[in-house]
Amino acid sequence: MHEEGFKRALYEVLEDTGKRKLASRVVRQGLIVLILVNIVLAILETVPEIREFLGTHLRLLQLASGFVFVIEYVLRLYVADLHPPLRRYGPVWSRLRYAVQPDAVVDLIGALPLLFVLFLPNQAVTVVIILRLLRFLKLARYSPALRSLISAVANERRALLGSSMIIFGVILLAATVMYLVEHDDQPEKFRSILHGIYWAITTVTTVGYGDVVPVTNLGKMIGGVVMLMGYGLIALPVGIIASAFAREIHSRDFVVTWSMVARVPLFEDLKAAEVAEIAKLLQAQSVRKGGTIADRGDVADKMYFISDGEVEIRLPHETVYLGEGSFFGELALINQTRRTAKVIAYCDCQLLVLEAEALHNLMERDAALAKKITDEARERAEAGKKVLGELAEEELEQAGVFGSFEDAESEPELFSEEDDKPVEDTDPEPRQ
Repeated sequence: MHEEGFKRALYEVLEDTGKRKLASRVVRQGLIVLILVNIVLAILETVPEIREFLGTHLRLLQLASGFVFVIEYVLRLYVADLHPPLRRYGPVWSRLRYAVQPDAVVDLIGALPLLFVLFLPNQAVTVVIILRLLRFLKLARYSPALRSLISAVANERRALLGSSMIIFGVILLAATVMYLVEHDDQPEKFRSILHGIYWAITTVTTVGYGDVVPVTNLGKMIGGVVMLMGYGLIALPVGIIASAFAREIHSRDFVVTWSMVARVPLFEDLKAAEVAEIAKLLQAQSVRKGGTIADRGDVADKMYFISDGEVEIRLPHETVYLGEGSFFGELALINQTRRTAKVIAYCDCQLLVLEAEALHNLMERDAALAKKITDEARERAEAGKKVLGELAEEELEQAGVFGSFEDAESEPELFSEEDDKPVEDTDPEPRQ
């Protein structure tokens, strides 16, 4: 049982899931720094003066880094059978399937230099240098933007292939025409169409080395036309990738936002289209560390989703911390009572805010949606869901502190029955 707990904790840290966000962030940032240091060291090691002066130190650093990457790869294989898509294959097949995934292959590439150095120290110098530089690919695991770019290129591969065929066709045509026009005047530089292809590539890409240039008037005219065409041809794949990348970023942000809204109990029974409509109402808000997000006594007319950072919610007898992906203020959208807790930014935060007025306007336009939400709110009230300050039962479970309230012999009264206002806080000092 102890081993299973350790394995689960290791999986949460390596894959950035669960509640161990701080440990996961430290490991992730440490590996990023180590990857960048390795790339710099691999480049510096090719400079003769630096290699002679710091050769021993560089090799030791490379060996130490190699051990870290090998350990990382082994540990990721060890917890591979905990990945949800792979669990059903068992401990052996799940690890084999994980080992052939792109991320695992890149991790293996990062670990191979150490193995080559230990077992083939003299025969694999060039391979080791290349593999060390290929550790740059490991950054894709920790960079959502880079993963989105790779995904955009993969999704538009057919369009990119088509534009590449057009470019190659223009290059081949220009090379053939230039060979026919310039061959008699420059037999050494335009000996064949292959030599013409070299000229056409440097011209279409607007590089123009100047080692092969047309000398006849007709050749210069053809060269000018090819130069002008080059700007449009190069812009074609760039435009495809740029539009696909923007679409991928928008799609990723929408999916993240949609998933955060869909997991709120108040909205969990809604259809996908209805959740999407609510997600469109979210507004971005940035709060600096220590800034007040909501103060005690304010009208609770907003719900908050934490897209980045961490917030501190000071309840009368408890301080709750919620991190990325959490939400709070769900019941405020319907009840709009006075806030009974102060919410501040524990660190710099990016929030998504859903205002009650915007939600009510949407509900007025869609009677079916309004009925679903009000019925759910009524059912939750009748079921006796506990409301402690800013948080409902499910929201407290995000922070893992609900049990301390649930098991207590006496719970604090946050609302009076007469006027539904917060009662006086008996413990003004928040517990840290």
